[in-house]
Amino acid sequence: MENTFMSFTFGCRVNEAEKQRMDQELLDAGFSWNETFPDFYLINSCAITGKAEREVRQHIYQIRKKYPKTKIVVTGCSATLWLKNKTVPAGADLWIDNTDKFSIPSRLTELADLSTISKGETVPDKFLKTGRVMIKIQDGCNRFCSYCIVPYTRSRATSRTIREIIDEIQHIKTPIREIILTAINTEYFGLDTGETLSDLVNAILTQTKTDRVSFGSIHPWSITNEFLSWYKMNKDNPRFVHFFHIPIQSGSTKILEAMHRPYKKEELLKNLEAIHNINPHALIATDVIVGFPGEGEREFEETYQFLKKSPITKFHVFRYSPRPGTVAATLKNEPTPQTKRERSQKLIELGKKKMKLTT
Repeated sequence: MENTFMSFTFGCRVNEAEKQRMDQELLDAGFSWNETFPDFYLINSCAITGKAEREVRQHIYQIRKKYPKTKIVVTGCSATLWLKNKTVPAGADLWIDNTDKFSIPSRLTELADLSTISKGETVPDKFLKTGRVMIKIQDGCNRFCSYCIVPYTRSRATSRTIREIIDEIQHIKTPIREIILTAINTEYFGLDTGETLSDLVNAILTQTKTDRVSFGSIHPWSITNEFLSWYKMNKDNPRFVHFFHIPIQSGSTKILEAMHRPYKKEELLKNLEAIHNINPHALIATDVIVGFPGEGEREFEETYQFLKKSPITKFHVFRYSPRPGTVAATLKNEPTPQTKRERSQKLIELGKKKMKLTT
């Protein structure tokens, strides 16, 4: 009786949101969750680094060994990249790229025997257990940052409509305490539908009963005058979570240019300070890459001083590693591993000091 499944996701919060949605669609279609001997095992893969790809391959091998008769279905960014390059590894039964990801429930339904009615099992999920639900609002990116493989593994930027998003939230069966809005690049939300992030948050606050609404990440290009005006009007709304994870990647204009991230550190700092001035208690976090090709002592010091001066208080520090297939992988003058470790530690220590001052 082929009507049970398990699923696992690698990578970002967008992947997590996609997993939650596919899990629910499979349950709605009559499947049930089973960790003892699932008929299908769904993997939503990541390809952000070479390490991420290796982890996906290892996971396929481990699942094949643990469940020898289970049909393994792999989707996501690694799957898309491997299908494109014709380098899919052994072990899986079905490979589906990102553009066809949400056909999985219907495709598995065709393969399964769903003559029984689902018992209504729920899927174990670290976010759902706390009442937090990931909602994907946008997919794809047109930026092509020089270090990033994502634009090659996902579609061009497209948005879901606010109506679609509200409908999804209203049909969630588990109690919701917080909606976390996720996207590949929030900059592109609504550009193809004539809507804005502000419109979306307003709709969720007025049309749903969720206790809280937050952003998983909000990209630097999304901090517009329109968004800042909206935030100023809503700074006292207790249902909006005043947390902004804004991935800046570098505080050096030279390195930002090499990364193909076309904003100047001065305008970035101005927008960060605007958020802080509207609400001094807002928590601002960021991602930053150290050791990018061409980052000398001067460029690193620019980043250090930028982070020190800015109202950012939480740092996620990553040491650069070349990603095959990207422009950055062809660049020269990459700092040594030791230099990367030292610079990474300096930023981590700075982050600890700044966080301590705010708590």
